[in-house]
Amino acid sequence: MKKQLPKRHELDVKYTWDVKNLFKTEELYQEAFDLVEKDIDLFCKKFENKLNTKEMINEALTVFQDIQARLSRIGAYGSLQSSTDSISEENQMRQGKAMIRFQSISKKMAFLSNELKQNSNELLREASKMNENNLYYLEEIVEDKKHALIPEVEKTLVALSPVLNASYLNYNRFKLADMKFNDFVVDGVTYPNSFTLFENEYEYEENTQVRRRAYETFYEKLAEYQHGFASNYQAHVQKEKIMSELRGFTSVFDYLLHDQKVTKDFMDRQIDLIMEKLAPAMRKYALLLKKVHGLDKMTYADLKIAVDPKFEPRVTIEESKALLEEGLSVLGNEYGEIVRRAFDERWIDFPQNQGKSTGGFCSSPYGASSYILINWNGQMDEVMVLAHEIGHAGHFQYANSNQSILNTRPSMYFIEAPSTTNELLMANHLIKKAKSEREKTWLRSVMISRTYYHNCVTHLLEAAFQREVYHRIDQKQPLSANILNNLKLGVLRKFWGDAIEISDWAGLTWMRQPHYFMGLYPYTYSAGLTLGTKVSKMIENKEIKPNDWIEVLKAGGTKTPLELAKMVGVDLSTDQVLTEVIGEISSIIDDIIADKS
Repeated sequence: MKKQLPKRHELDVKYTWDVKNLFKTEELYQEAFDLVEKDIDLFCKKFENKLNTKEMINEALTVFQDIQARLSRIGAYGSLQSSTDSISEENQMRQGKAMIRFQSISKKMAFLSNELKQNSNELLREASKMNENNLYYLEEIVEDKKHALIPEVEKTLVALSPVLNASYLNYNRFKLADMKFNDFVVDGVTYPNSFTLFENEYEYEENTQVRRRAYETFYEKLAEYQHGFASNYQAHVQKEKIMSELRGFTSVFDYLLHDQKVTKDFMDRQIDLIMEKLAPAMRKYALLLKKVHGLDKMTYADLKIAVDPKFEPRVTIEESKALLEEGLSVLGNEYGEIVRRAFDERWIDFPQNQGKSTGGFCSSPYGASSYILINWNGQMDEVMVLAHEIGHAGHFQYANSNQSILNTRPSMYFIEAPSTTNELLMANHLIKKAKSEREKTWLRSVMISRTYYHNCVTHLLEAAFQREVYHRIDQKQPLSANILNNLKLGVLRKFWGDAIEISDWAGLTWMRQPHYFMGLYPYTYSAGLTLGTKVSKMIENKEIKPNDWIEVLKAGGTKTPLELAKMVGVDLSTDQVLTEVIGEISSIIDDIIADKS
């Protein structure tokens, strides 16, 4: 029988992240918040209605950068604690109070971008030449002027932002605080269920009866909430459509892709090529799972099981550190220091607990430690998950150290490339040091079932679903739970064809991901993995020096995603690299099938 998840206070603190890296005490956090609010008042007094010379613009932006850096650390302190324990009343109150204060700050600071947009392009470009730290920000202002509203409306939108952005907060509260899953019984044994248990254990459970029953009871609970979730999601996408129209975009796609610095054909290419060319290989892999496990049929509940479940190496947290230091050493000593610090300075939150966010992420507040959240289960594949998140940490440690806060974040289209590069470097390192052919086959299967499945199937199918949703929104068609379920079912059945039995309840899968509240994010996982696959191979084959890639990380947001890729000689303007990657995935699957024959 599986244990209930522990409560946060029951954990061994040495395996949790240390928010004291941000503020040693709650009092220092409050003092920092109070001080930055005072400095913001002084900022407004000094610069409001005065941003009409290139000198004053640059002086204001220099002060603005310092304020933004401090706010990033203050904001992280509250949000990180909420993500590890959303049940805690203390965490809820701290975050709630912070959101109210941040809203007030946003209203006060709204004048900055509004006034800058009232200036001529000539003045903004003159100002941008005076300080390289402000160059890219002012170029963005020039571009955003095309879609700017009158200042009074922009101020109103800022004032309304808590309401406009409430859908994402609502989703997480429903999912992590309100939903309670029923226990289920298999062969006289009672099993508890939860989002965390389901997504970290039951989806990979070897016992077919337990796994399939876990799916059924999990989705039965989702079904009870589907109409409220659908209403919340409809409110979100309607807001995005209204904003796209207000700002003069012809399509909600153009609005959402504007900041990614790519056009819709880049998104369409990722979705269409993978749906067409990767699907046959993944169906072969699914049928191999059916054969290996002797299943009566291959169902949606069986897609994440291991090729060789009897060979699932266990690894301790301490062992994972040694493996990561060794596997990522190819990136150089300086990068290795980032890996060491992540463990020694407690950047990583390992344990599963009640109220903790599912999945994993990395947050890197400016001028501070990175923070990595995972849900550790002690299996070897978690080393690849850690390598992925350390890839995000390394990226932003370099960007934050080499760029002003206005220039650190690249396009979302690029954001998953550093993480997936790490993941593949780690996987290939483990394959090279494998002690048997069985271990090599297992590691290749992990690359398929976790790395590529996660990024090129799970998130890609989210993207295909999103595309259908936004097509409806552009055509002014309403959504409902039934429509969303059918859209998701259509995408799943198209990809898996006759190889997999997709039950109707699988249509509720759209309820599981927060990504739908993050714009057109899901397709960028496969975009990042496309570049990550190419770069990891180039590093291993010594086609580029590791430092060439480090220079890309240091560039932060000072270049477009295509320009960042070109820094290491990769051209993302055609489908060649993606086609190569799909071929690489297909080849790995063929090797696994040959090994298991």
